[in-house]
Amino acid sequence: MRAFRWLWPLVTQKRLLMPMVQPRGMYIFYSQELVAALAQLIAGRPALEIAAGDGCLSGVLKQAGIEIRATDDHSWAVTEERDRSGDSDTSRFLLSGAARSLWVRTRQGMLAEAMPRVRKELAGAENAIVESNSIMRFLRPDLYLTVLDPTTADFKTSAQEFLDRADAVILHDGSGDVAWANVSLKPVAAKPRFHIRPPQYVTPELIEFVRERVRHGASRV
Repeated sequence: MRAFRWLWPLVTQKRLLMPMVQPRGMYIFYSQELVAALAQLIAGRPALEIAAGDGCLSGVLKQAGIEIRATDDHSWAVTEERDRSGDSDTSRFLLSGAARSLWVRTRQGMLAEAMPRVRKELAGAENAIVESNSIMRFLRPDLYLTVLDPTTADFKTSAQEFLDRADAVILHDGSGDVAWANVSLKPVAAKPRFHIRPPQYVTPELIEFVRERVRHGASRV
């Protein structure tokens, strides 16, 4: 720990360390200024941190002399992305012009627990892009696009479950063999298809299709 304290000020690109620590459940570094401000705000009163994750914040506050207890059932968490480097999916949303980008994490089958928070965030947004299949159990969006790559064997169960509700299919063009097993595209046989070839993931036809559907959805409000 002593060596870390000496070396930390020398690290100029701290965001580059995030991919190294995220697998261990760390998504933010707490500055001394933040800890001092929180300690002053609590002002000697006992505190309870809710949805504390691994309890790192409570840990540093305890070191600052704060009486605090960390609690979390670890069923779900929502983190707002601040990094605009484009190194992660949520960061790329910000880099592309999104006003905000949220990362919702839940245990398997526990998305319902996070939905009140998700609905609150959606209610406060003029427009929203949600990158999820499972959320279709709870929402009926104006537009649902499914992106499929025949050369990727991992066909998510949630993608199969809601395939028939897709408004259109974005299909990767590739020269490899079809890796899917026991997967049928009959539910979307009559749906519009837009073929893409990386690194070009967007076509003019797809843009126009999305624009028209969004315009149509807004007219119903």
